[in-house]
Amino acid sequence: MRGKRRIVIAGGGFSGVECARRLEVEFGDDHNTEIIMVSEDNFLLFTPMLPQVVSGMLETRHIVTPIRAVCEKIKFYEGRVRGIDPYGKTVGLWGTRDRRGVSIHYDFLVVALGSESNFFGMTDVESNAYTMKTLGDAVALRNRVIDMLEQSENETDPIRRRSLLNFVVVGGGFAGVETAGELMDLLLDARKHYHTIQREDIRVVVLEAQSSILPGFDQKLAEFAVRKMEDRGVEFRLLTAVQSFDGNEVKIKSVAAVGSSSGSSSGNNKKTDVIMSRTLIWTAGVTPVNTIKRAMLKTEKGKVVVNEYMQVPEFPGVFAVGDCAFSVDPDTKIPVPPTAQVAEAQAKVAANNLISLIRNRKMQKFVYKQRGQMAIIGKRTGIASIFGMNISGFWAWFVWRGIYLFKIPSAEKRLRVLLDWSIDLFYDRDISRLRLAKQDTDREHRDLDEVDDLW
Repeated sequence: MRGKRRIVIAGGGFSGVECARRLEVEFGDDHNTEIIMVSEDNFLLFTPMLPQVVSGMLETRHIVTPIRAVCEKIKFYEGRVRGIDPYGKTVGLWGTRDRRGVSIHYDFLVVALGSESNFFGMTDVESNAYTMKTLGDAVALRNRVIDMLEQSENETDPIRRRSLLNFVVVGGGFAGVETAGELMDLLLDARKHYHTIQREDIRVVVLEAQSSILPGFDQKLAEFAVRKMEDRGVEFRLLTAVQSFDGNEVKIKSVAAVGSSSGSSSGNNKKTDVIMSRTLIWTAGVTPVNTIKRAMLKTEKGKVVVNEYMQVPEFPGVFAVGDCAFSVDPDTKIPVPPTAQVAEAQAKVAANNLISLIRNRKMQKFVYKQRGQMAIIGKRTGIASIFGMNISGFWAWFVWRGIYLFKIPSAEKRLRVLLDWSIDLFYDRDISRLRLAKQDTDREHRDLDEVDDLW
């Protein structure tokens, strides 16, 4: 029988790290308690700044903070979770060519595995599109954009050249709009180095299936964003969905607005079109990772069902937070949105309730209260809704930078980001194309079952 109480946190994103930091305060110096974190990456990625990595405004290393530096009193495993067995109280990790699989026993578990891109069953889109979920995604997209500029500079076929310079962003949410804005900034800044490419040759199109972009924002702010981005050359096509993408052309169709009576149920009135493009960026939706779907936990829409305490009802020692948790707002009776703000708030409640469970105290309910929203839309322009005020333009962009700079957990990284932003005021963006290193594939190996004698 193990002598130590073991708490395992599966996931190293915003919610996982926030939960670990809270638990460190309570149990960091408790020799009878062990806090373990498992994450596919050994760093915390500051995802709101991913689009600025694409545009070259920020260096890749500057938006990541080593988890070991943020959470110094935990035991950390770099690996991908293979499965969760709540009956046997174990978390299994995949092995690779160089690393054996591991099975970790726990007394308490926090599931914070996040989400992955949802392609809604369109396998051709999944195979050919670029995504914006990881640091590797941002670097790959940046390389792709620069590659398209290099190819089009010397391309003599006008049709092929046009397709090289057409960039399609699917999704009008935060990730899609901010990516489109930064992408256009990069293209327009880089164009001066490509003498045969004119401004009118560059086309960035945002496709959104809803009737407006940036859901949750005040309508006037969303309209301001559209107007400003269109002035920069970004094209918006609302009520438009992707049908397929084979790497050469994007097939799209018009869709009816929610609640609209126009259009027949047979779909005869739906217009179809084609955009010739070699680059499609998918930001249109997320879904829980497959590990959650395979876990022996009750799920709803692929997410782990939790109660008002962020606790899995069937397993009181298990909590779930972030994008992988199915949590319903008690007032609106609808699921809370999968945002970083929500994930951090859930993590705080889950950590406090886990402590209360161990200390035999009363647990607190999770109540979602939105503190505001912000988005940058390119060229020192943004929109923000904070403290009941709506701000747009330069000051919204300035507020966005100030708040997110403060949220970076490391003082060193904050300074590096601030220096990158300052350098951008005086120098052009770098157009070097970096080669990506080959990554190891996951393989099945015999598990190494951890026992207390190894700790």
